[in-house]
Amino acid sequence: MLLFKKKMTWKKAWHSFLVVFGFILSPLSWWNDLFVNIPLAYVFAIPFSLIKKDFFLPAFVIGYLLTNVLGMLLIHHGLLKIFNTKKKKKQLIKDLWIALAYTALIVALVLLGIITPPQEYFK
Repeated sequence: MLLFKKKMTWKKAWHSFLVVFGFILSPLSWWNDLFVNIPLAYVFAIPFSLIKKDFFLPAFVIGYLLTNVLGMLLIHHGLLKIFNTKKKKKQLIKDLWIALAYTALIVALVLLGIITPPQEYFK
């Protein structure tokens, strides 16, 4: 019986880690975009901007979307496993809309020239 409890504890610990990692990637906190998602999306977009400058914005948006959506999905999955609840489709859809709103903000920042490809800084 003790072995079974340890196994359950490790599963909950793993799913708790997924929730924390998902929170770091998700758009649910103000600091994560500045320190995590935007740098990850920026690094993701650099190789595409080296191929063609016009690829920077789409790659940046895709990278940003991927980090946000992955974060929301990790939180969703981790919490479902921790609390052993059934999936709630409405909550997942709401989370995806939040990620989409943050993505629109990033697109605006790139279009306004606030965020640019790295080669633009050295001109």
